[in-house]
Amino acid sequence: MSTTVNGIRVVTLAGEIDHHTGDTLRQALDASHTPRPRVVVDLHQVTFMDSSGINIFIAAHHTLSEADGWLRLAAPGESVMRTLNIVGVDTLIDCRETLRQALGN
Repeated sequence: MSTTVNGIRVVTLAGEIDHHTGDTLRQALDASHTPRPRVVVDLHQVTFMDSSGINIFIAAHHTLSEADGWLRLAAPGESVMRTLNIVGVDTLIDCRETLRQALGN
């Protein structure tokens, strides 16, 4: 599901992020027709994420940054945050504890 809040696209995900759902996630994060795209991915309902999700988030981060925009990850659960920490994605992509924090400056 995707909505817009104060000019920021919010993509809300649920369930598992893996090679089966990767194409859908990639499409949801596509902001190629938006100037200075800002995207927040709400992860509070995500129960599992493998390397497919990590790779998609890293690619989206680079694409959005090149377009003078940004990507933030919001409200990852404990297991998803552990995955982000282990791989070091949390040092590359801005991760916030809540959606409200991710939507703020």
